[in-house]
Amino acid sequence: MLELGSKPEAPQGDLIKDVSEADFMAEVVDRSQEVPVIVDFWAPWCGPCKQLGPALEAAVTAARGAVVMAKVNVDEAQMIASQLRIQSIPTVYAFYKGQPVDGFQGALSASELKAFIDRVVQVSGGDASGGLDEAVAAAEEMLEQGAATDAAQTFAAILEEDPVNAAAYGGFVRAHIAMDDLDQAEAILNGAPVEISKSAELEAAHAQLALARQAENAGPVADLTAQVEADPADHQARFDLAQALYAKGDAAGAVDQLLELFRRDREWNEGAAKTQLFTIFEALKANDPVVLNGRRKLSSMIFA
Repeated sequence: MLELGSKPEAPQGDLIKDVSEADFMAEVVDRSQEVPVIVDFWAPWCGPCKQLGPALEAAVTAARGAVVMAKVNVDEAQMIASQLRIQSIPTVYAFYKGQPVDGFQGALSASELKAFIDRVVQVSGGDASGGLDEAVAAAEEMLEQGAATDAAQTFAAILEEDPVNAAAYGGFVRAHIAMDDLDQAEAILNGAPVEISKSAELEAAHAQLALARQAENAGPVADLTAQVEADPADHQARFDLAQALYAKGDAAGAVDQLLELFRRDREWNEGAAKTQLFTIFEALKANDPVVLNGRRKLSSMIFA
């Protein structure tokens, strides 16, 4: 198993504890001087509590020691519940430096719980990823350097630690695209957890897969270039040239051809040029110069 985190994982008993009124001060208020404490107020008869509890425990465990969790049964800690004005359960408070710093009532999705944990950790200046962000960055570097297999293995290891890590999931898909294993890339995308299925990282992976599928049928660049030069009004040839250019790694050239096609006939083939441009923009990084320049030029045409 690839070691991803730089911080050793604390034993389960140290991360998650049942806390009573007798030790609430020590386990929550005092302990929060050193590390944020997530307090789950619950009761055995509470149905939503039974759903939230395990999910919250999983989110705390995934933070690998950046936060800890205290479980307080309100039936057995009525004084604490009254002092904190707990009116319904489940209620969750985060304590840091002895004070509540965040909280929520009711059940949340896995992605919402992760966001909550991240916010709490940021208050303390810590790192909720347990080193996973660094591992994602390392895998991305492998992918950029052409080591797609190594990148895929690293992304897979990250997902074992955090199955809803959208950056790793998108990278896992892109690594398979880079290995020309498009069927597996599509299968991975189709199996994405619902809470991250609409994330920017997976939307980008969807766009890259669509472009990779197109590249399988892209014609020779030289032949298509000759066709366009011979007949600049041949919109299909220009569109095919854009696909072929992108398939060869020339995203800027592809965008230029699509912008020219849009300029000539923006309604051609039900606005295919604009649709293809947006697919390319989505597949590339938002700060890529090709995206920034392409969006600016497209906007100037639309609003001219």
